[in-house]
Amino acid sequence: MIELLKAILFGIVEGVTEWLPISSTGHMILLDELIQLDVTPEFYSMFQVVIQLGAIMAVVVLFWNDFFPFGYKNNQQPMAQFGLLSYIKMDKFILWLKILIACVPAAVIGLLFDKQLEALFYNYQTVSIALIVFGIAFIIIENRNEHTQSKINHLADLSFDTAFLIGVFQLIAAIFPGTSRSGATIVGALLLGVSRTVAAEFTFFLAIPVMFGASLLKIVKFGIALTSQELIILLIGMIVAFFVSILIIQFLMSYIKKHDFKIFGWYRIVLGIIVLIYFMKMG
Repeated sequence: MIELLKAILFGIVEGVTEWLPISSTGHMILLDELIQLDVTPEFYSMFQVVIQLGAIMAVVVLFWNDFFPFGYKNNQQPMAQFGLLSYIKMDKFILWLKILIACVPAAVIGLLFDKQLEALFYNYQTVSIALIVFGIAFIIIENRNEHTQSKINHLADLSFDTAFLIGVFQLIAAIFPGTSRSGATIVGALLLGVSRTVAAEFTFFLAIPVMFGASLLKIVKFGIALTSQELIILLIGMIVAFFVSILIIQFLMSYIKKHDFKIFGWYRIVLGIIVLIYFMKMG
């Protein structure tokens, strides 16, 4: 029962921190220090990645009509007027091309150098510095944007070049844990003149192939021979992450319509300092 309660807590933290640009990695490291799951290191390594599937399913449920590229109903831009191609929504198809292009940088580097990057940068120093640096970046960029108009206010206005550049920022998060995948892509998008709403939506959509791919790799490496306790812990974590993510995504989309991201920047700075002080004292 204690382990199930821990799994619920991990699911809550994942659901909250995966979508707010405050670094799920930083929070998971702290949570693991305070409340460790009674599992093997190999399972925990897989668990903290695969639990993200619960979070990503929230995006699928909430934004299904915004990105699903097939269907005859409400198809304003069919690829063809007749035949099978008339069931393909051209605008959604193009959106997916942009999403996949944005995923290329992180996917290539992740597949080639995953183990090396984890060995080099998966430590509290990197996490705390990344938290602080990108927290400062949020504040600086939002201060700069106070007197400027966004150039890109609709997903359809995103060019392939802009999508790729946002993917380059996502690569930074793939290399340096603590950066926050959503944080990096939102910072990049804001720098490129993308509105907060479009930046957040595109970040959500980018997460779909990224998280599915990362989870699949972890499952393949770990194998599917889970004990009953491990399976229950994983499922509970994913289910909780799903429902919490639903609430958090809805909150964030509502919040950024009237507010900027500076509060998350300040939060990151404070958390980064806490992580640094905590582990320095532990050392």
